[in-house]
Amino acid sequence: MADVEEQKFNSLADRIAALNKQKNFTSPPTSGKRPPPPPPPGPGKLPSQTSTPNANRFVPPKSPNIPARPQNQNPPSLPHRTNTSELAVELPPPLPGRDAPPPLPNRKNSAQPSPALPSRRPSAQPFQSRRGSNSSEVSHISTISNLSLNPVSSRTSTTSTETQSTRRVLAPTLDQAKLPPLPPSRKDREAQAAREAAEKEATEVIRAPMLSARSAPTVPQSRPGLPPRLPSRSDNSPAHSQANGSPSINSRRLPPPPTAFVRPATTFDSSRTSGTPSSRSRDDGPPPVPISSRPSFSQIDAVAVRTNTSCLICRDFSAPDSVAAQYPNYSLPRHDPVGYLASVLCGPFPSATDKARAIFTWCHHNIAYNVEEFFGKCIKGRSIDETIFHGKAVCQGYAEVYQAIAQRAGLQCVVVGGHGKGYGYTPLTRGERPPPRDATGHAWNAVCIDNGEWKLLDACWGAGSVGDQQYHKGFKPQMFCLSNDLFGLKHFPSDDRYFFRNDGRIPTWEEYIVGPIKGEKAEFYGTATDEGVSEFTFSPAEKHIPVYSGEVVRFQFSKVCEHWIPERNGKGRSYLLLMKIQGVDGRKEDMIPLETDGFWWWTDIPARDLGAPGQTIFLYALTTLNNKDARGVSKEEYYRTKNSGGYSMSWAVYAKWELV
Repeated sequence: MADVEEQKFNSLADRIAALNKQKNFTSPPTSGKRPPPPPPPGPGKLPSQTSTPNANRFVPPKSPNIPARPQNQNPPSLPHRTNTSELAVELPPPLPGRDAPPPLPNRKNSAQPSPALPSRRPSAQPFQSRRGSNSSEVSHISTISNLSLNPVSSRTSTTSTETQSTRRVLAPTLDQAKLPPLPPSRKDREAQAAREAAEKEATEVIRAPMLSARSAPTVPQSRPGLPPRLPSRSDNSPAHSQANGSPSINSRRLPPPPTAFVRPATTFDSSRTSGTPSSRSRDDGPPPVPISSRPSFSQIDAVAVRTNTSCLICRDFSAPDSVAAQYPNYSLPRHDPVGYLASVLCGPFPSATDKARAIFTWCHHNIAYNVEEFFGKCIKGRSIDETIFHGKAVCQGYAEVYQAIAQRAGLQCVVVGGHGKGYGYTPLTRGERPPPRDATGHAWNAVCIDNGEWKLLDACWGAGSVGDQQYHKGFKPQMFCLSNDLFGLKHFPSDDRYFFRNDGRIPTWEEYIVGPIKGEKAEFYGTATDEGVSEFTFSPAEKHIPVYSGEVVRFQFSKVCEHWIPERNGKGRSYLLLMKIQGVDGRKEDMIPLETDGFWWWTDIPARDLGAPGQTIFLYALTTLNNKDARGVSKEEYYRTKNSGGYSMSWAVYAKWELV
């Protein structure tokens, strides 16, 4: 291939002018692939400049054959530029091996005017005042960006082409007047309810309730209706002396007031009076009850026994006590004696109270207090089975045996440890400070009986007592029957959860040690409790009685329970109670019988007649008279026997006081 001499130009403007003369520019191909550069023209051959009728029409040239690439890899040397002003006639060929840029297309020099824009369609929306950018129609319709709903690629133009087919039509403006009303607030509802209630109350007509003829019988207005009449009693009934017109206010009867002092205004009248029945006209009362239908006293007592099961003092425990006496410890099987006792003692009774009582009574019959080990200070630890067969234990052993049998029988039972005012306890004197708290030294039980009630009991103290370093066996049922409040007067648990008081209160250690009496308590003996006399109601409760006080001293006592009947709950008819005094200045002994109403015993004695300071007075029970049992002896019979001259008497001591 021959070398072509490249035309030389002196300036860029000359080169552009030469290119404009050639008129052979071609537009870039329509295909995506760039065509190869045209071959260089032959020597001496000029491009055709002949004009055609359709000179402005673009005719793409045919692509010539691609010549073979020269072997010379080095580019040819640039020709020497000379300063010449001659116009170049022919276009120099492109450099071999270099891609020449495509020629620029011919600009169409059109003189036609630009087409006019179409007329704008008038808006159907009413003209409003101009709004800010934040209150435009689009902002009122939606706050969601159109680009967020239709994401556009970063390579794609987001220019809108406002065409008729793709233009989005906006929804009309929402009319605020057509919005649904908001629900009323709570304040509005309350105000509306108050207004409605006021209007209803103002317009409501109050009418008297309508009563049927059966539900509203005609009642005379002269006096109120009478209560149901009680069964008639004979004249020798103990309750015959009570006035019919003045029923008792309190359930517990009060003793008569002392005869030598003015009764305060807050003292209640005695429920028992010696007057006759009220003089109410017989015509106003109901007709008399026929004598043939009058129940006997035995029938009334039988009904009282069946219905009174909540009071443990007067409850009949003869069945559990008799069962407990049938199984001595030497007759028990050596294998599992606890399970055997739980079966034979508690199996016959559905009541949890009867089961607890049977175990309590069995401990009295079969376990004695181990005075040898207690006073020898060599108490040995034994298992439950060993204690049962050994037949001796201290308070801890009693409590553990009771708990084991009760739990095997299905009862809830715990061992309670604490302090007890038993053997070796010395009451505080008046003004003496209580010792530091030491809730140790004793043990008892708490068992769940009927109705889910937790009952405190002491099987050790209920089996007997200790005196002169000897054990005195004696059944004390009050250690099972006492209420938890009275039980707590002599028992203080180390754990406050085991007081089980009815009022839920937890007494303090000082309150327990001092007791309800602010001083030394009078000595009270257990024989009185066996006869149904309560140690918690006798008066005076203090041990020391001043002689020269100038007062009249009231001595009074009551039964352990209002339902307690000596013939049924005790050993027979009650003994006659007497006060043994020393006379004025201690010069004459005397025995004064106490009055009684069947529940209270009382007598009033001037303090000067009690004796001299340093002497002792006693409460006696007349047990024998002329070598006969003195149960049921009355006050009149005692005076007749005493005035007869020759007689013999014996007494039992119930209480003791000291004169100061």
